[in-house]
Amino acid sequence: MGKVDQSQVGVFVSYVNLLKHSVWTWVEGDLFIPEDWFNEVHAQLRKDLGIPDDLRFKTKIEIGLESLNRVIANGVPFEVICFDGLYGRSEWLRSQIQQSNHIYMAEIPCNTNVYLSKPQLGVPEIVQGKRGRHPKRLKVLLGQQPIKVRDLLNSGDLKWLRVRVRNSERGEINDAFAMQRVWLRYEDKVVEEWLIIRKESAKKHSYALCNASPDTAIQKLAWWKCQRYFIERANQDAKSEIGWDEFQAQKYRAWQHHLSLTTLACWFVTAVKLDFERNREVDPELAKQFEIEVLPMLSVANIRLLLMTVMPLRELTIGQVIEQIVAWFIKAKK
Repeated sequence: MGKVDQSQVGVFVSYVNLLKHSVWTWVEGDLFIPEDWFNEVHAQLRKDLGIPDDLRFKTKIEIGLESLNRVIANGVPFEVICFDGLYGRSEWLRSQIQQSNHIYMAEIPCNTNVYLSKPQLGVPEIVQGKRGRHPKRLKVLLGQQPIKVRDLLNSGDLKWLRVRVRNSERGEINDAFAMQRVWLRYEDKVVEEWLIIRKESAKKHSYALCNASPDTAIQKLAWWKCQRYFIERANQDAKSEIGWDEFQAQKYRAWQHHLSLTTLACWFVTAVKLDFERNREVDPELAKQFEIEVLPMLSVANIRLLLMTVMPLRELTIGQVIEQIVAWFIKAKK
């Protein structure tokens, strides 16, 4: 996400919980600053924008992991970490999360290489009479070749299972999934993981890797695979309704303050939605009338409309407006 016209890109962490009531909200975030901003040519620009002197360049992947670690340190409970292909393709990030004993569901590109049987790593034997340096690096032995995950679609080995992804206001959403245990090479290690393929349309498939245990239920894997929809809902709500897209300042601290206020507003909206879900009385006949299992939730736009109704904007007199304009002119002149 980011405000393109000001070249501002942020990395955000959303919390999603759908077990009893539907909850999605921002909980963490930080600003991504391009690497060339940290050279000496931009030293004065960094100073003008209030970027701390001790701040160093970090990739989006590194910022994402730091944000996750802050969420974990603050005791936020969760079951699985889900992220899109930008982060999912990073072997380093997946390894870091694996080492922290957390489960991830990582979206990956369709050209990701996997092995269908466990590859054997070793240093190739020295061939007598062959010139050149002796091999020292670990390689896959026995001629085992990886396969791109997209090529599995034509292998005929996948077993597809239709799973109910979720109930929605328009009825059930069911998609076809294929799950298979695969092996991947991480530097000098071979790791076994789940490969999850979701058929979203006749010509569109998405792929993900998950480090959950081999006995994890297929339905749970499919459920985890679909949670990024609600992460995108959290992003959309923050931008379109809560005010993230209204950021106008350029200073580093102003960006952090705007993020804090936006996140706080996200939490407030979530609290209102939870209160509404817990206390509303649902008429079973109403669900039958619309032929759905789940009645529509209170949306962010609904809450914004309610706030505008109960907390209307104060009307200003013409004198007050003139005073504010004059004050703005004086401030701008300085």
